[in-house]
Amino acid sequence: MKLTDSGTLIRLAYQGLLDMKIDADDILFRAGFDKSKLYEINLRTPFSAQPLFWNSAIEVSGDPAIGLHLGESMPIYKGQILEYLILSSSNFEEGLRRVLKYQRLISDALHASFIKNPEPHLVSHFSDYTNATSHLAEAMVVALIRSLRSVTNGEFVATKVIFNHEPNADETEYERIFRCPVEFKAKSFKLSFDKKVLSYKSIYAEPELLELHLKTADKSIELLTKNDFINQIRSTMAGLLEGNRITLEKVAASNNMTSRQLRYQLKLVGKTFKEILDDLKHELATRLLIKTNESINEIIYLTGFSEPSTFYRAFDRWEKMTPIAYRNKNKSNLV
Repeated sequence: MKLTDSGTLIRLAYQGLLDMKIDADDILFRAGFDKSKLYEINLRTPFSAQPLFWNSAIEVSGDPAIGLHLGESMPIYKGQILEYLILSSSNFEEGLRRVLKYQRLISDALHASFIKNPEPHLVSHFSDYTNATSHLAEAMVVALIRSLRSVTNGEFVATKVIFNHEPNADETEYERIFRCPVEFKAKSFKLSFDKKVLSYKSIYAEPELLELHLKTADKSIELLTKNDFINQIRSTMAGLLEGNRITLEKVAASNNMTSRQLRYQLKLVGKTFKEILDDLKHELATRLLIKTNESINEIIYLTGFSEPSTFYRAFDRWEKMTPIAYRNKNKSNLV
C-alpha cells in the first residue's frame, strides 16, 4: 500500500515556513509539490516525499534543525475532526484513546500508542523508516505538544521527551522548546506527560456531539480505504499500460479477482474501470509532456493508446489543446 499523509500537514508546514520568513514556495518547488494543489479537498501527499521536502527545507532555510523550529512556528492543529473527538469526550484520557484509533487520518505511516502506567506516555514509530527523518519526528512532536496544550487549555505538560535519533541542535535548544528534559539516541521514541491531565474535561466539551464526530471520523477512514483500493488498481494498470496491454481481465487476475468481482468492488467505491484508466492516462501523458523530452509517438506508446488519432482526441478532451501546445505552455511556465 502506498503510504500517504494528510494534506493538512503540508498546509501547516507551508504556513509555518511563511511565518518564519522562509521561501516556502521554493521549498515546495524543490520538493516536487504542485502548489496549486495545496488546498485541494481530501488532499493526501506521499510519505515517500518526506526526505526530499526536509532536505529542501534545510537547503533553503540554512537551518540544520528546521524540523524543530518549524514545529514551533506552525499554526496549531485545530478545527480538525481529531480535535473535536477530544473535546467531545468525557475527559482527556478517553479522548486521547479515541484519537489514536483514527491516527491514520494524520498519516498512514504513523503508529502511536498510549501507555498509562507506571507513568502516562506515548510511544510511536513510522512503519516506513527509510523515509522517516529526524526533522519530521521533531516537527510532529513539537506540533503535537502544542496541540495538546491548546486542547487542554494549557493543562497538558510534557515531563520528558526521548528521541531515537541524534540531536540536530544544541540540547539546550530542545529544552527551551519542550520545557522538559530531552534525551536522544534511544531505541525508540517516548513522550511522557503529567498524569493530572488524564482527568481533564475541556470547558469547550460537547459530549452530545460525540456520535456525530465519530461518524465523521468513520467516513474519513472509509474514504481512505476506498482510495487504497483505487490506488491498488491504478498501480496494477500502470504496470500494464505501456504498449496497450491493459485489459479488465489482466488487472483482475493480477489482484486475485475475477472480472466480475473487480467490477463489483469498483462499483462499491464509486468508480469504473474506464474512469480509472482514463485518469491514469491523463496524468501520465501530462507528466511526460512537462517533465521529459519524449517524442509524442513515444508518449502515445507509453500511455497505452492504440493509435495517434485516439490519443489526440483524448488529449483535446482533457486539456482543450494539442499535446505540443500543452508542453510549450507548461514548460515556459517553469522557466
